[in-house]
Amino acid sequence: MPAYKDAKMGTWYTAFYFTNWQGQRLKKMKRGFTTKRAALEWERDFLQKETADLDMTFAAFVDIYTTDMKARLKLNTWLTKESIIQKKILPYFKDKKMSNIKPSDVMAWQAEMMKLTSYDGERYSSTYLKTLHNQLSAIFNHAVKYYELKSNPAAKVGNMGSEKTKEILFWTQEEYMKFSDAMMDKPISYYAFEVLYWCGVRTGELLALTAEDFDLEKGTVRINKSYQRLQSKDVITEPKTPKSNRVIQMPQSLCDKMEDYFSQIYKLKPKDRVFPITKSYLHAEMRRGCKETGVKKITIHSIRHSHISLLIDMGFSAVAIADRVGHESIDITFRYAHLFPSKQAEMANRLEELQNVGQG
Repeated sequence: MPAYKDAKMGTWYTAFYFTNWQGQRLKKMKRGFTTKRAALEWERDFLQKETADLDMTFAAFVDIYTTDMKARLKLNTWLTKESIIQKKILPYFKDKKMSNIKPSDVMAWQAEMMKLTSYDGERYSSTYLKTLHNQLSAIFNHAVKYYELKSNPAAKVGNMGSEKTKEILFWTQEEYMKFSDAMMDKPISYYAFEVLYWCGVRTGELLALTAEDFDLEKGTVRINKSYQRLQSKDVITEPKTPKSNRVIQMPQSLCDKMEDYFSQIYKLKPKDRVFPITKSYLHAEMRRGCKETGVKKITIHSIRHSHISLLIDMGFSAVAIADRVGHESIDITFRYAHLFPSKQAEMANRLEELQNVGQG
């Protein structure tokens, strides 16, 4: 494949025909290279990507995978995938040719992953290891499905971790009330946790709330967006799932508290964020509150679990709870049913009563 000297500009360029992966015959020209070698290297890389020649390196295919997938995913989802690819996958496979990667190579990579430890010196959890493997397998699956790689070597090896059901931690109402007392010295913290606990919203949903989302006369709050801090920028996105778009009825006491909070905010405009803070701020406040009160440490997301557990304990149906908290399926809500050992005791007592009545 030749490269040509541009006598007028003193640089090199490449011009050639190629057939892309869809079978189309196309012409390509690229100018401005300082050396002939640079022009030829660019041509080679271009042809590998455009023709999907699986003789290319794993790193080159990751570029194709990125182009194909990045625009289809939410930014936060892609950033998570990209971090795994860059830090845990590319260092081991980048220079290997896609068509030459064998199951034994994947097994060697798995062995390395299982040796690694996190910042606190602990080995990676089975769930995280499974996530790493799934991402590697997704790249090979993409090559198989769209670019005619013969088989997925990661699928042949199988996963190196299993997704175990984690214990769901939550606060009882008594624990939450104790915690909330410690938050009253900072209004923004106090009212933020009030909305989290009594409405069961996700953290991103809370942080995206604007003044116009609240209708205090009707006692409702509208959930139709989510906030995240990504790449040092404030990003407002669609909610997690279609069912996440919802209107939540608030307890009257919370309406009164929010009215009081709004009166404290200077020149609050309809589209202003009600809680202009970050998730890291809430984490810090959680740590402070737990330390001051002695209440057990849970995650911010576990406050949502606490709301759901409260509703279950009050006897509401899974359908009603799923609608309030924005679960895509009531199957998700049913996962919380094991939170209440007291319910088991109540069932046993009721059955005992029935038995005694029958014997009487």
